[in-house]
Amino acid sequence: MSETPESRLSSLGITLPTPATPVANYLPWTRSGSLIVISGQLPLKDGKLLATGKLGDAVSLETGTEAARYCLINLLAQLKTAVGDLSKVTRVVRLGGFISCTPGFTAHASVMNGASDLAVDAFGDAGRHARSTVGVPSLPLDAPVEVEGMFEVG
Repeated sequence: MSETPESRLSSLGITLPTPATPVANYLPWTRSGSLIVISGQLPLKDGKLLATGKLGDAVSLETGTEAARYCLINLLAQLKTAVGDLSKVTRVVRLGGFISCTPGFTAHASVMNGASDLAVDAFGDAGRHARSTVGVPSLPLDAPVEVEGMFEVG
């Protein structure tokens, strides 16, 4: 029996949480053909933000990277709801990261690696993706990171 994304996550000690419900007028995910787009997810752990504040100020690089990882865990929880089984994912197409930071902060890519590295850990080569990472002045609930994603399913 070959490894599945869910067994890989389990071996990393990750259990997918119950997906967060939208707090405004949008869908948590939408599907068009073989593509599933997941709305931006915050770094929720046990239903609470892992951290608040900005990178380059109150939030350390290590905490920001961990926050990006939790954003991806929450993306995967939404994705599992959308497809039922993460083995149906044939490719992580794109991740988009938003980093709440001070104007002088420039380590956006390092923060976003928290999400990107976990995508590869979960999906192997199919987890390698295109991405954009941008600094922003603020995010909902004063979250330090938000990540959105696009996935191809078979």
